[in-house]
Amino acid sequence: MFKILKNLWERFRQILSNDIGIDLGTANTLVYIRGKGLVINEPSIVALNKKTGQVVAVGAQAKEMLGRTPAHIEAIKPLIDGVISDFEVAEEMLTYLMGRAQKDSKKLLGPRVVIGVPSNITNVQIRAVRDAARNAGARNVYIIEETMAAAIGIKLPVYKPIGSMVIDIGGGTCDIAVISLGGIVKSKNVHVAGVKLDEDIITYIRSKFKVLIGEKTAEDLKIAIGSAIPLPSDAESVESQVRGRDLITGLPREITVTDNDVREAIAHSVDTLIDAIKEVLETTPPEVLADVMERGVYLVGGGALIRGLPELLEEELKIPVHVANDPLTAVVRGAGMILEDVDSHSDILVDHEDELQHKN
Repeated sequence: MFKILKNLWERFRQILSNDIGIDLGTANTLVYIRGKGLVINEPSIVALNKKTGQVVAVGAQAKEMLGRTPAHIEAIKPLIDGVISDFEVAEEMLTYLMGRAQKDSKKLLGPRVVIGVPSNITNVQIRAVRDAARNAGARNVYIIEETMAAAIGIKLPVYKPIGSMVIDIGGGTCDIAVISLGGIVKSKNVHVAGVKLDEDIITYIRSKFKVLIGEKTAEDLKIAIGSAIPLPSDAESVESQVRGRDLITGLPREITVTDNDVREAIAHSVDTLIDAIKEVLETTPPEVLADVMERGVYLVGGGALIRGLPELLEEELKIPVHVANDPLTAVVRGAGMILEDVDSHSDILVDHEDELQHKN
């Protein structure tokens, strides 16, 4: 009888409000709506008119403005290292994205929202995420660690007494977690991810070629020719033409950058990432570690798509390394699965404060 009443209430509630999952990332924000799937995947960038305070563009349109704006327009990234650095701009971005996601399915009440955040962030940072979502129109806000959400999204047995290791290489941070029995056994968060690799490429080209390039150019280089291991000896070197400002003459200049250059640029950061993973493995309990050795490590996030990274990790760790299917959406898919039955996942949520306030 209780189950029937619960199902009836759930159907009634879905008529009144939407369920939204959000992967609030440094580089990209993804939005999932229950019943529709992934509806938004946009860069986490907002362009503001500093004279009027109005939002000029959000997402892809704002990203196109990076480095190209006049003095009165500023393109802002409201998240740094996976946490909110500019509360008001983050709120504007969430309001825009949630409104756009619901434009064809607006309901009477505000949505329930599950948001993924990096592990080991502070209570103040968690509160900032919750408050930004509430101010953007959310009725209930649930916070979950991104590695746990990703593990659920790729259907790992998180509630069983089986050790699983997930590495989420995002834009601002890399989250490393060992999960068993619905909890995180060991975890580490390092600021070595997509944005750091872009900065490495910018620094390397400035040092070697004496040419200054922008963030977008560095990211395009990373995606086009970046790799963690050398190409096979019989393969031709991959190269790309890059335009920037000559630091000596101050004039525009075009240079040729090869895959070897990019690999050398990001090598130190990749080594730092490998050391962090080894540190987590070294402190993992033996029984859980045995499971990880047998089942392997799962890579999610945009960094999982760097050429040669899985092979390099496998060689260094001596453990099988698997790239999850559609690694970019693993966290938001997990958030969506949690929304199917929030009560059964309540123990893995980071924060219940918002829900308790609504019940009181």
